[in-house]
Amino acid sequence: MPQLPDSGFNRVAPFYDALARLVYGNSLEQAQLALLPFVPPQARVLVIGGGTGWLLEQLLQTGKKLDILYVEAAPAMLQRAEGKYGKYKKPHPCQVTFRLGTEQSINPGEQFDVIFTPFLLDLFPPQRLQELMSRLAAALSPGGQWLFADFWPMQQPTPWWQRLLIRGMYTFFGWLSHVQATQLPDYKAHFTALGFREKYSQAFYGGMVQAKTLERVRELESLGVWEL
Repeated sequence: MPQLPDSGFNRVAPFYDALARLVYGNSLEQAQLALLPFVPPQARVLVIGGGTGWLLEQLLQTGKKLDILYVEAAPAMLQRAEGKYGKYKKPHPCQVTFRLGTEQSINPGEQFDVIFTPFLLDLFPPQRLQELMSRLAAALSPGGQWLFADFWPMQQPTPWWQRLLIRGMYTFFGWLSHVQATQLPDYKAHFTALGFREKYSQAFYGGMVQAKTLERVRELESLGVWEL
């Protein structure tokens, strides 16, 4: 069976979470937790590239009634997420569907109130990222929110230690997981081109990691709440 595109994280699934905590402490987790208050009750939520299921557990713990579609391209990652969900014993009102695939596995007409991309968008070169983000934007319902947690250095020029860490990250995952990107994307340009502007932002790990909530500019303008 041929591998899906973007499925190279199979090889790192057994130790990915431990490696992330070793290098970044709990900052990657904290960035994702900072976005949970922006998930409205009874929302239809797409989590894409959620990995081994840590974020899914946090969504279940909110106590909100959510309809969650969990999309993951790496079978080993998805299997671990499904295993965590199967072992989750606390009562919760959520409905969870797991789907092996990429953004291409989102069905035509499927719409979501929230799209969560946890440390996903940094993996792709510009053209591939544009295709991915365009497909996700089309699946976001009017008034929906894009929850972004990823490596996005705040300080410019980027401090030397952050440049070194980013270069090492791309070298390691390029070799082991066939990540095609070699540098962090210009996220702002991509989001702006799709008509999004940030509503909330918080930085972690010395400003190297950011959590952001984004909304469509056009929808804000139509509501008469847009400020230049």
